Amino acid sequence: MALVALGVTGGIGAYKAVEVCRGLQQRGHEVVAVMTRAATRFVGPVTFEAITRRPVITSQWKPGANADIEHIALADGVELLLVAPCTANVIGKFANGIADDFLTSLYLATKAPVLLAPAMNTNMLAHPAVAGNLQTLAARGVHVVEPGEGYLACGWIGKGRLAEPEEIVAAAERVLAPRNSALRGRHVLVTAGPTCEDIDAVRYVGNRSSGRMGFAIAAEARRRGATVTLVAGPTQVEPPAVEHLVRVRSAAEMHAAVMRAVDLTGLAPAGEGPGGVARADVVIMAAAVADYTPAEPATAKIAKTDAPMTLTLRRTRDILADLGSLPTRASSGAPILVGFAAETEDVIARARQKRTRKQVDLIVANDVSAAGVGFDVPTNAVTIVSEEADQVIPLQSKTSVAAAILDRVERLVRARAAAPTR
Repeated sequence: MALVALGVTGGIGAYKAVEVCRGLQQRGHEVVAVMTRAATRFVGPVTFEAITRRPVITSQWKPGANADIEHIALADGVELLLVAPCTANVIGKFANGIADDFLTSLYLATKAPVLLAPAMNTNMLAHPAVAGNLQTLAARGVHVVEPGEGYLACGWIGKGRLAEPEEIVAAAERVLAPRNSALRGRHVLVTAGPTCEDIDAVRYVGNRSSGRMGFAIAAEARRRGATVTLVAGPTQVEPPAVEHLVRVRSAAEMHAAVMRAVDLTGLAPAGEGPGGVARADVVIMAAAVADYTPAEPATAKIAKTDAPMTLTLRRTRDILADLGSLPTRASSGAPILVGFAAETEDVIARARQKRTRKQVDLIVANDVSAAGVGFDVPTNAVTIVSEEADQVIPLQSKTSVAAAILDRVERLVRARAAAPTR
């Protein structure tokens, strides 16, 4: 993940920069805050220090800073300079090469990409000087998140308010996306979360999956430039922004949604699946799909009695096994398949058996009985099982685990692209 320098300038939208910071962290990025003197009049530096767990840079005259020439050291280390909010004053300084504080000096010193989120009065935004400065910066390759429209702090209604934090974070992700990623331009299908198998109108059989692992994979795939379809069961966690979000409830609904995206028939035009959506190049089944479902769910609530209740369950269709047994599985155009194995004993042995039995490329195995691993926690520790070798990923954030999984997937994508056409 990247180290992002978050520049905060003196506008009322500075309070939203706190949420931008949190959004970047939730996607696995490290953040160092750089505040102008005016920004500290709106939000205290201690707020950003508490969130980032790093010292907040507010001045280039910090005692001892000359020993390291701090803005040069930071300029070499960051992978993105994001300024949100960015005032007309700072836009003008950037455009004209004025370096009179830490942030403007950092802009001139860094070779990292720069992303600005302007925020100001409507007339200021429309002024030829500001418009010209933004055009100058755009010509230099600076990225801009367009301001939103609505009520402004000055009481006007119009364009100029800071874009919403989610939009700014998504724009940062796009800028940070590796240009040489093997997933760029490809379609990645990810499943996430649990499924709920109804017993009656109010009860169901389910599991404790939060969807965090699948969501982290979907977010990382999109960061790498992939078009992402996310098929998600019922979750309390908010899903990431993706091109196609399909909400399902049951294992049967998830099966149908996945098969539509993969194109079971193989009869659609080349590169295109049902509904005109590109066929999946990679399928990552991170969802905890129910293995069993009530054979005869009741349409109304089953009345409680003192007698024992017998519930007959039947097997659900195995989505991963169905994908692995497709007639086109051996062709070069078949999607790369990644499955998950949540186990409590003989974890690696069972994962290897599962990979062979279901004819998939990778199995991500984890011991869900271990502390901090598996369901409903922000961390995970897994072993990626493949035909060649196993790769152990120690306990870390699910965002970092997602990156490791997609690194392996990219290796498979490149190997397949380099292989002779059969």
